[in-house]
Amino acid sequence: MTENLTIRPISGPDELSLFNTLPYVLNEELEDDLAAGRRQAAWMWVAVRGDRVVARIAWWGRESEPVPLLLDIFDLDDAAPDRRAVGERLVAAAMAAVVPEGQTPPEYLRMVPPDWHDDPVPVQERLAILADAGARPLVERLRFEWRPGTPLPEPRGRLAFRPVRDEGEMIDLMTEVLEGTLDGHSRNDLRTMSPREAARSHFDGELAHYRSPRDWWLVGTLPDGEPVGFACPARNEYGPIVGYIAVRPGHRGKGYIDDLLGEATRFLAGQDVPRIRASTDVGNVPMARAFERAGFANFERVVTMIW
Repeated sequence: MTENLTIRPISGPDELSLFNTLPYVLNEELEDDLAAGRRQAAWMWVAVRGDRVVARIAWWGRESEPVPLLLDIFDLDDAAPDRRAVGERLVAAAMAAVVPEGQTPPEYLRMVPPDWHDDPVPVQERLAILADAGARPLVERLRFEWRPGTPLPEPRGRLAFRPVRDEGEMIDLMTEVLEGTLDGHSRNDLRTMSPREAARSHFDGELAHYRSPRDWWLVGTLPDGEPVGFACPARNEYGPIVGYIAVRPGHRGKGYIDDLLGEATRFLAGQDVPRIRASTDVGNVPMARAFERAGFANFERVVTMIW
């Protein structure tokens, strides 16, 4: 099996149409990603038989990073009878070239339709190949989207809102809300880090890279000024998001998540945005229900694996 197969990185943007032979929701972003430096041709590999792409794999990173941060594309030609063997060969060759020796491979994520469990085999086939390469499931997440024309949550008047004072306050709040967290990534971090180390890592890896001003981040307070929680309306590389939102442990169970999410949504909607996106783990039912109450629709899921 796997005869007459060539496994290699693409030569550059000139081969993007070849790479995009296999369909996936991220295809329309790849041209801009390459131009912006979020992807490199050396991180985008194909397994080709003749002029047909049988499998492909690609990583994503940031302009300033010399190594990729995510493995977010791994596709097979579902019509190829030897696709499993091809995928295994592609993963082994590309990982050996892209991931520095001795370094843990980046997290893998796969965007899937909300109803993917009705036809799980194509996704499970890809996950199985990566599992054989050492990956293990971490968490499945729900992706939500608010669109203009959707009614905005009305202010409830229970909280006042102010900007986060500085980075130090943000780290303090992020550390505190890790107590009892339902977030799978955070819980995984807490296996090897202290709460403050986990908060610092999250801040440096995500919040510090938002493209929007930090004075967009808001703290919800009681009338006496006591913080109840926070929300981070922001813009990342692809558009407006509710990047992080949480309620302090002592104030949970009182519905304050709706106040925080409502304020963040109204703030972003007031900027005439085409959409607002957010996500939460499948297991974080309270957060998922809060998004639904605020008018967000679950348009996609994300399956993640780590090494």
